[in-house]
Amino acid sequence: MSTLFPEYRTPPCITRHPANPVLTASQVPYPSSLVFNAGVLKQTDRYVMVFRNDYKPKGQPELKGTNLGLAFSPDGIAWTVEPEPCWALRDHEISRAYDPRLTVIENEIYMCFALDTAHGVRGGIARTTDFHDFEILSLSVPDNRNMVLFPEKIDGMYVRLERPFPVYSRGGRELFDVWISRSPDLVYWGDSELVLGVEHVPFANNKIGPAAPPIRTEDGWLTLFHAVHVDPTRGKNGWEDSWTKWYAAGVMLLDLDNPAIVKGMSTSPVLVPEARCETTGGYRNNVIFPTGVTIENGGVLRMYYGAADTVMCVAEASIQELVGLCTESPVPRHA
Repeated sequence: MSTLFPEYRTPPCITRHPANPVLTASQVPYPSSLVFNAGVLKQTDRYVMVFRNDYKPKGQPELKGTNLGLAFSPDGIAWTVEPEPCWALRDHEISRAYDPRLTVIENEIYMCFALDTAHGVRGGIARTTDFHDFEILSLSVPDNRNMVLFPEKIDGMYVRLERPFPVYSRGGRELFDVWISRSPDLVYWGDSELVLGVEHVPFANNKIGPAAPPIRTEDGWLTLFHAVHVDPTRGKNGWEDSWTKWYAAGVMLLDLDNPAIVKGMSTSPVLVPEARCETTGGYRNNVIFPTGVTIENGGVLRMYYGAADTVMCVAEASIQELVGLCTESPVPRHA
């Protein structure tokens, strides 16, 4: 049970893997303090993970270094990290790239990522064949991130979910929502619409955003999202003097033909911070942040998530049971 919201708990259909956490900084053969928010793919003979690696540069007391690490696994649980980071993007404007999401579209591998720059947070899309060389296809204007690509074109267009940061127009507060955009070529994006507002999510009062890439089901696009609740009385909950946020995972079902339409959503979270590695001893405790999914035998969805911004964990559930959690849409339909 969540220590912050006793009324919310992870539903019985979700099972955490007994090997959690499945990836920690101790497994990384180069400087590493935190490994989390990883993109994951299931290939024919292996699983691939590109993870965010935060570390303390030599001679510095604080976490000021970030790169992307690469790991492989025969089963998606036991991971072997490559000897060197696979990507570190930095120049006079860009300070770091992080939070990768991986998607295959028409046999091409794409990675969405976030960039911290001198003029704001940007979201990017890159293409790769070997997880070492990345061709950047597009970068958004500030401020935008949490981008995930749908695994196929819809009505001839590439489609992505994203989370802009409209602080000025939202009264100077963190009230951020899930949006959708479309592109003919993965370079030029537009035709943007609101998908889900934070006000539609009962367990969030601060912001929501896309989590892992959606998966196709007969009933719609099954889509995880993260949801944030802030309580200023929480105080110290990690390495920092104060961490007042609580992150949980939600699930919604989007229309197959027009994924701007929310067909249904679980009114309770599907993953709540409960396990020790999610609530205790982390950089930022009480954080569940899903960034990768794979489909396993028997119609099981495996969900990879960052826990406490510190380690990578895995949970599993029946796809049909997750679909069943999505009740009627909380979003008013417009004529």
